[in-house]
Amino acid sequence: MSKHEILVVDDEAQIRKLLQITLENSDYKVRLATTGKEGQVLAANYLPELIILDLGLPDISGHLVLKELREWYNKAIIILSAIDDEEDIVSALDNGATDYLTKPFRTAELMARIRGAIRRNNSENDAVQIKSGDLEIDILSRTAKKNNEILKLTSTEFNLLSLFARNEGRVLTHQFILKEIWGVGSQTETQYLRVFVGTLRKKIEDNPNLPKYIITESGVGYRFGE
Repeated sequence: MSKHEILVVDDEAQIRKLLQITLENSDYKVRLATTGKEGQVLAANYLPELIILDLGLPDISGHLVLKELREWYNKAIIILSAIDDEEDIVSALDNGATDYLTKPFRTAELMARIRGAIRRNNSENDAVQIKSGDLEIDILSRTAKKNNEILKLTSTEFNLLSLFARNEGRVLTHQFILKEIWGVGSQTETQYLRVFVGTLRKKIEDNPNLPKYIITESGVGYRFGE
């Protein structure tokens, strides 16, 4: 079985070297790019399993690279950037980033995010049954169980849980969730979303005040994962 190939697009030599050593020690094949244009060329030529992308590139904005990659590349893109501005994070996620970590970063956390993203790459996008921890979601029958007991969910609560489960491990922005569940024009109703997340947590979490499934990403959105 061939190694998973990861493309790193970053202009910092120390970061590239650190990532190369870390990834190769975990048995990934690594390609390196120092500019946005070089990254786009390598992505098109080699179709990596995952791309790690910096936003602060010397030639073109990482945001532009992300947008252009998302016109054709449908696998995971993890942003790894020194930019920790909330608007930049939300913009990157809304434009198709799978995940976002800021520098300095913990290599163990990055590797966990990479493993999760690759698992999702290789899973069936049209899965009709999803299991996460003690939760089971059946998309076709629109039912959800916790510890084999059926949960009493409203239609909107099930739609929200289904959206989270289909994107397990990925940060979903408030705007993305609102548009997917309530449609275009609802993207500013973040308080509305908080209310529904609160009621859903009460039904699926052991302790809604310390959630293990619906995790808040402050100022950005939510991440689902047990």
